[in-house]
Amino acid sequence: MLAHIHKVYMSASLHAVHKLYQYRKAISTRPYGARGKKLIRCELCLLAQTYCTCQSRRQLVSDNAFLLIMYDDEVLKPSNSGRLIADLIPDTHAYIWSRTQANRKMLALIQDPRYQAFVIFPGEYAYTDQTVVSELDPSRLDSTKKPLFIMLDGSWREAIKMFRKSPYLHDLPLLSFTPETVAKYGLRKGSRDFQLGTAEVAVLALAASGERRNAEALSIWFELFISASMFSRSRQSNKDLGPLKKLSDAFKQKSDFNTAG
Repeated sequence: MLAHIHKVYMSASLHAVHKLYQYRKAISTRPYGARGKKLIRCELCLLAQTYCTCQSRRQLVSDNAFLLIMYDDEVLKPSNSGRLIADLIPDTHAYIWSRTQANRKMLALIQDPRYQAFVIFPGEYAYTDQTVVSELDPSRLDSTKKPLFIMLDGSWREAIKMFRKSPYLHDLPLLSFTPETVAKYGLRKGSRDFQLGTAEVAVLALAASGERRNAEALSIWFELFISASMFSRSRQSNKDLGPLKKLSDAFKQKSDFNTAG
């Protein structure tokens, strides 16, 4: 059942994006004017309370980590899909991007010897001598390090700006997915080959790392998010919640095999 229950606020654990949202909201001088701002939203998933998905949320077991570098008010947008990664992958971190002063904790994370950092970005933007890979070969990875996938979360124009003005990213290898890879996984493409939602790109990263089932679980979670968002915009949506229930059940079935305790 997807109906909102207020107790979910208290029982659902807060992840990195939730905490960043609370921080960003606290320092805002005025409310964020999102589309559908009159909706009564869940404070965690930011969907309309009627279609809240928090009861279905569950974290998976994963050998990967994610770092979301978010453009200023991106974390405030109900349409942001980066939070979906943190919903499922326990080792997910989120910071707001700064052009002039990078967050010290974020830099320490990138340089942490426990991780092998990869910036997920199109190879065409690579700097001279910057390594570009299109897949992850386990035999060539340091088995003592966990992959840390760095994602620039914002509009396409904002992502380019963040990449170009963040020199600490220019010495890291780029993980760049080809149009063929995108088509193979059946993801929707935007106006350009690499213009995917943040969660969709994370699906590709998980699949490239060998975590195919986790990738499929995130893909279904993203579909549920999109469908619940569309229901929130429709005045007729409250007549039949069958499509949301079907997606919720599919996600549960896919994630049952690998749920974190």
